[in-house]
Amino acid sequence: MLTEFLALFDLHGVGDYLPALMRGAATSLALTFCIILISLPLGLLIALAKLGRSRLLRSCASIYIEVIRGTPALLQLFYIYFVLPSFGIRFDPFVAGVIGLSINYSAYLAEVYRAGIAAVPRGQIEAAKALGMSRRKMLRLIVLPQAIRVVIPPLGNYGISLFKDTSLVSIVTVKELIFTGQIISSTNFQYATVFTIIGAIYLAFSYPSALLVRWLERRMNVGNKAKPIDHGAPDAAVGAP
Repeated sequence: MLTEFLALFDLHGVGDYLPALMRGAATSLALTFCIILISLPLGLLIALAKLGRSRLLRSCASIYIEVIRGTPALLQLFYIYFVLPSFGIRFDPFVAGVIGLSINYSAYLAEVYRAGIAAVPRGQIEAAKALGMSRRKMLRLIVLPQAIRVVIPPLGNYGISLFKDTSLVSIVTVKELIFTGQIISSTNFQYATVFTIIGAIYLAFSYPSALLVRWLERRMNVGNKAKPIDHGAPDAAVGAP
């Protein structure tokens, strides 16, 4: 098996298409950063809405999370790029990919934030209330600083997964890494070589990021600061201002 694979692996001509693969990787990175910039604050807003005092906001946030998490990201991308034009709403492929994955990831990140807020000791919340703190001030000074410390490791892991999940936007013709590899391999038929190089590129970006996340987790010593995140934990009695 290994001998057959090595026979298929041919580095001849790699220099001709490697720049195209690196441009595809740059597109994947650009997608990742854009989606992170949108989904991080959006996920926090959804989490605060789910923990808020308004029943309407809680219901809307819960429905949003369940619908998005209950349907494939691929289907959501199909709707944004192929279905919405039927209603006169059209997006550039890159923009459609950013919107689709931002919507998808914000739902998952909302639950991470919610669990992080729920991990803040209830006694500190009660003490802040006893001191007469407003809900806004309590969130800003007491709850969110501790919750962010708890959720940074899972947020980092989601960021690593996101870089790999950008391959999904190839379905809407964004020339990211996988899409570029498909085009190249369909012309030179060096599937083993091209996709092995693509795998190495993904690993080259993902592995250092994983090491960084582990370092942050040790640095922040999450286990000694707050309870571990439980995605099924009951909602904390803290709402949006």
